[in-house]
Amino acid sequence: MSWTGHFHGYGPWIGPPDAYHREGDRRPPHPDPPAPPASEDDKTALRIVQRYREVTAEFPVSTLPPMMPGHWLMKRTRASAERTWTDPVAALDWLTKHSLDHPPMEREDGRPAYAGLEAQRGYALTVLPVGVDVSWVYYNRSGNLVSLNMVCCPNLHHPELICPLT
Repeated sequence: MSWTGHFHGYGPWIGPPDAYHREGDRRPPHPDPPAPPASEDDKTALRIVQRYREVTAEFPVSTLPPMMPGHWLMKRTRASAERTWTDPVAALDWLTKHSLDHPPMEREDGRPAYAGLEAQRGYALTVLPVGVDVSWVYYNRSGNLVSLNMVCCPNLHHPELICPLT
């Protein structure tokens, strides 16, 4: 497989697990909006339209990581030239730095709770050059979730999404 592009770094997002687990807040609005309510009495249709409007307004500006890493490209204000690389090693160094700055939790029995950093780096160095996104999400020592993402642009899984820096 051949891929040519660059990488955008997103994160670190550090927050409570309950916020991260609200999947509805982490999904972009559906491309087809809901039909308008047939009447003002249709409370279900009114709630659906209201929720769609909320998601349409909130998703692009929210700091909450999306369900799919490629959807970060839809959050145009979250991209930065300072966190954009053409070299996968430089992109991986950014991920590594933030992972070391916000280390994962340690199990009480001393066994590893997550794959080691070298294994994560090895995997990332294999997949980033062919255009596969990398997402590191883990619990830190205080019990919060940490999310670090490296998103390939153009994105193989979301080819319709344009670069947020253009």
